[in-house]
Amino acid sequence: MAYSYKGKILISTPDISGDIFSRSVLLIIEHNTEGAFGLILNKINREITAKIKEMFGYDADVYEGGPVSNDKIFFIIRGEKFLENATGINDEYWLTEDIEEVVTAVIEERLSTDDMKIFSGYSGWTALQLENEILNKMWTVVDVVNLDYTEANDQTLWKKIMLNLGGEFLLWANAPEDISLN
Repeated sequence: MAYSYKGKILISTPDISGDIFSRSVLLIIEHNTEGAFGLILNKINREITAKIKEMFGYDADVYEGGPVSNDKIFFIIRGEKFLENATGINDEYWLTEDIEEVVTAVIEERLSTDDMKIFSGYSGWTALQLENEILNKMWTVVDVVNLDYTEANDQTLWKKIMLNLGGEFLLWANAPEDISLN
């Protein structure tokens, strides 16, 4: 493997439409010779979010991490590492799937809910699959500076990044979601 996309942001091209990756902004958390692992940052799972509010009386947006293992919950935590079962994304962000440890940290006020984002499932690729998708222009790799991975985001994030890229991306940013309507 010549290059790792670990820590990079991928934005889907309009060619990907009609599935979970349509207008997605993805953070690649791990990428090596065996494949890649990432989370979609801008798609709220309205169903799970509503269930959490109904069950616990608590507003907590749950995002679609991707189409794989939707029964698994992942958390991105911002700040210094204090959770035992957290893996570094970079110096400021950590990934964990230890629900008990996260809930305990919130209850004990060691973790603010503003410093975390919850995901259902993840996005995964086998060896060389991600590289081939990028080569086939299904994804655009961008260096986004100062993107807060725990910030509440929706489809406006995809459009905002497209607009900032300029050029042909301006056309994509303003295209209808179903590009066949264009």
